[in-house]
Amino acid sequence: MNAPRVPKIFSYSRRRARWRRAIGRQRRGDAADFLYRSLAEDIDDRLDFMNVRPGSVLIRGDPTGLSRAMFERLGATVTEITPLDGQEEAAIDGRFDVIASLADIDTVNDVPGALIHSRNAMAPGGIAMIAFVGAGSLANLRRALLAAEPDRPAARMHPMIDIQAGSALMQRAGFARQVADSYPLKASYRQFDRLVDDLRSQALTNVLAVQPPPLSRQALQRARESFLEGADAEGRVTETFEIVVLTGWKD
Repeated sequence: MNAPRVPKIFSYSRRRARWRRAIGRQRRGDAADFLYRSLAEDIDDRLDFMNVRPGSVLIRGDPTGLSRAMFERLGATVTEITPLDGQEEAAIDGRFDVIASLADIDTVNDVPGALIHSRNAMAPGGIAMIAFVGAGSLANLRRALLAAEPDRPAARMHPMIDIQAGSALMQRAGFARQVADSYPLKASYRQFDRLVDDLRSQALTNVLAVQPPPLSRQALQRARESFLEGADAEGRVTETFEIVVLTGWKD
């Protein structure tokens, strides 16, 4: 029997281009990095709570280098896989104490396969920590993009995984036990364009296989105006990133 065909939701060439752009911005030293800073701090706190000091770590994602620096402060030997390596759906060599996937797995076509490869690359007793921007995030941005094209809106944001689906995926991948939780990360903006710029700097923009056409000048203005409809008395719009963290162990 043939294996079921994996739908091609995401473009890996667009993932690579997104990564190159984010790396270039991060190297300038003034790009937004708040999402990855939060992820690195959260994983550090979780490892401290569990009294885990990993010897070998695999990181997937994070163009900022903040998570690598955090693990190296803990004395770990760090291996990184980025979209430029082209290993989104390939088996991973190694036996790692910790695998940290940061805002990466949610734009892989074969998520169950990627999780299985991660589990197979873990040492016995190892921990996988899979974090990504989950369903329910960026409500103001979604509203603004719909308002930009009220008659025939194009798909400009990819589908997001919710916490229940994430937990089910971890079970399907065969982790010995798993925990799924989430926390909100908030950022406020005076301009629609600044939010989009921060997403670009952190490799968080659309990489759907079917690339939508650019917004027209009029549509972009409608998006800007709709975004600011959610502003507070100080003219700032608070956007929420719902961070889902899936933790799984290997016997």
